[in-house]
Amino acid sequence: MTIHNSVLELIGRTPMIKAQRLDTGCCELFLKLESMNPGGSIKDRIGLSMIEAAEREGRIRPGDTLVEGTAGNTGIGLALVAQQKGYKLILVVPDKMSREKIFNLKAMGAEVVLTRSDVAKGHPQYYQDMAERLAQETPGAFFINQFGNPSNPLAHYAGTGPEILEQMGGSFDAIVFGCGSSGTMTGLSKFFAEKAPNVELILADPVGSILTQYINEGTLSTKSASWMVEGIGEDFLPTISDFSRVKKAYAISDKESFLTGRELLEKEGILGGSSSGTLLAAALRYCREQTTPKRVVVFVCDTGNKYLSKMYNDYWMLDNGFLEREHFGDLRDLIMRPYAAHDTVVIGPNDPLTMAYQRMKLYEISQLPVMDGEKIVGIVDESDVLLHVHADESRFRDPVSTAMVSKLDVLDVRSTIEALLPVFDRGHIAIVMDGDRFLGLITRIDLLNYLRRRVQ
Repeated sequence: MTIHNSVLELIGRTPMIKAQRLDTGCCELFLKLESMNPGGSIKDRIGLSMIEAAEREGRIRPGDTLVEGTAGNTGIGLALVAQQKGYKLILVVPDKMSREKIFNLKAMGAEVVLTRSDVAKGHPQYYQDMAERLAQETPGAFFINQFGNPSNPLAHYAGTGPEILEQMGGSFDAIVFGCGSSGTMTGLSKFFAEKAPNVELILADPVGSILTQYINEGTLSTKSASWMVEGIGEDFLPTISDFSRVKKAYAISDKESFLTGRELLEKEGILGGSSSGTLLAAALRYCREQTTPKRVVVFVCDTGNKYLSKMYNDYWMLDNGFLEREHFGDLRDLIMRPYAAHDTVVIGPNDPLTMAYQRMKLYEISQLPVMDGEKIVGIVDESDVLLHVHADESRFRDPVSTAMVSKLDVLDVRSTIEALLPVFDRGHIAIVMDGDRFLGLITRIDLLNYLRRRVQ
């Protein structure tokens, strides 16, 4: 057992695991656990490589300000290194980034600037262009530029590639990766061209990215769409990219990515992130297409701890239409947290208001049905609690019954969707009943999510 002097010494040398329970056809599938890096992703490697290269070249010194645009994990890798080496760090990130990543970045001392995720390169709000402009406007700042920095692919040429070849005993047939800044692909492509030229390079790409069409058809589209998987996929070719040895690309939908990532946890016990689901889905497609046995490597790019509020949250998955649910053809289709399934967060009339407040905070909801046994007797929301306690904080100890609203907006489960609108116009929540049986609540956002799912 070795004692290390810095967390930075733990970057790289990540483990490799052979999949045992996934359907890999006639192939063997090996999982390179980049999630085991100290910052939780493969991007720790390039964070260290790019900053140390700038130090060697005399372009930065401790105390300087570094600026970068990142869709996620590169920011965490840079923040980890910057924190340990004494640099200030400003990161411009698109607003689709998971809140866990943002909390992580801020906790490590990085300044986070949020921008739009629905615009393409060339738009002033595009995260990379905005970062470059911010670096120019900040006196003495250094723009890291992962998309054009040769020390990005160098990290994989000098580190990741040799590790994989050693772990695989010098013998494997294909490797599956994603492409964001293209550093992983470009570095591995150069390394394997020299040391293992027979290894096939396979790209996993989100639906909406332009890269699959470019690889499979040779056409470089100028039109991209949006996707929810974080950290991979592009709407342009990074200047450091080298796609010349990539044999095939698979376009993977958000839904398949998230479900495959969850399957990895269910079957192999590995908690991977959203892009890990994309890569695994592509790897499984590749393996199942083969007619002769092959040894295939795929990255688990980052840890799923950064996506607990998204792909591992059943409610988020349901809200976005990624999990299937039973269809009834009535208002039950709009209830995202059914009472019968124990999904509705409730409170009792004799419980103290402190408990109601704590449950609202914990579950990030604004109202609670008040249940006396199996009967709904009221509803209490943030406004009710505030009006009750604002003049005397000791009234938090009062029972919920003293602040709840007993006159309820009740709708029969067979009511039309249009019947919800007058309830919402009154600023209320719809309480759905089947006779005397409480089924659940419908809020404005539930209706919006339902209507959005119908056009997907």
